[in-house]
Amino acid sequence: MSPEYIDYLEHQTANITAEALVRLATGLETTGASLLGEGVDRPAGGGRPGRRPRLDRLTESECRALIGPGGVGRVVFSTDHGPEALPVNYSFVKDILVFRTAPNTPLAAVIGTDVGFEVDRLDEAFSEGWSVLISGPASKITEPALVWQIADAVKPWAGGDRDVFIRLEPRRISGRRINSGGRR
Repeated sequence: MSPEYIDYLEHQTANITAEALVRLATGLETTGASLLGEGVDRPAGGGRPGRRPRLDRLTESECRALIGPGGVGRVVFSTDHGPEALPVNYSFVKDILVFRTAPNTPLAAVIGTDVGFEVDRLDEAFSEGWSVLISGPASKITEPALVWQIADAVKPWAGGDRDVFIRLEPRRISGRRINSGGRR
């Protein structure tokens, strides 16, 4: 298929023939059903494994590059009832991971403790993905200039007043990438 036709399919409402769908799916090493959005309402990770899957360790610099743009991750911490993981919007500012929460919440209670933070991305169509885990101490940010910078950089999806600013200074950063081995 020509790159122009693929661009057209990606950006226009188009009726693609079954033959073209099969050719496109074959070229992308996925299925026509995946291209048409099958399973988008299911939890991530239920797809089939890649043709020649390989699990690679990521270097710390690769991990930092992957999480650098910010987004959504999970804070993992201990409670009286066992481990808990809560999603937050985060940013990576001045080599520290930062997020916001509200006072008197489980996330505000992590201040002064060691926590984990996990971010991942999956590409179900290619059976590939990566995961990064950061661990270290969580502390409250009180420096006005940094609070102002974070307030602008991290916009919580949960809404409401989230004026407790928390930093996680990485002691350990590790990650893994699943490569399907089938793409050229």
